[in-house]
Amino acid sequence: MADTSKRSTGIAGLDLALDGGFPPGARIIISGSPLSGLELLAQQFWRTGNAGGAYLMLDAVPREGMTDAGGMDTAALAGAMQGERIVLDSLSTLIATRGIDAATRFVREDTRAIVEGGATIVYLLYTGLHSPLEEARMMRAADVFITLRHQIHGNEVERTLAIEKLRGANVPQRVIPYHIIARGLELSTTSRVV
Repeated sequence: MADTSKRSTGIAGLDLALDGGFPPGARIIISGSPLSGLELLAQQFWRTGNAGGAYLMLDAVPREGMTDAGGMDTAALAGAMQGERIVLDSLSTLIATRGIDAATRFVREDTRAIVEGGATIVYLLYTGLHSPLEEARMMRAADVFITLRHQIHGNEVERTLAIEKLRGANVPQRVIPYHIIARGLELSTTSRVV
């Protein structure tokens, strides 16, 4: 039975895989390439629900309702994190501009009161930009770690989502195929039996 205290991700198939959605009071890192759809996943989470939240954009032009956080220091970033659903786009920019120590401190310490207050924070981490040590430090700081992968096989694109870390719960034992459609990500909720 799904835990009704969890926050919907905005994607029915992902909610199913997470037994109801993201836990409140959690640090979620979503990792993938810029073409994997991780921004769409983050936006679907941010737009779901009535409680409101903040989408802090560090490295692109913010869309309607998002906060332009490009010039903010870490104290201002933490101060701008309001509501139950918060997205930082992107953690990669924070690492590149402030260094891994400052980024780790931000995720673990500077936002502690926000997480302890029940907010769910989603951080985007772009693959191929960081050293293995930097990626490992971010993985360790997260309560939930999700990886989006895409591969090209001939004339087909295969996209899969893996839940690799899930605090306080069993990690699913399979990757989940997904599609990028006009309104965002759509996950397959069926399994093939071979």
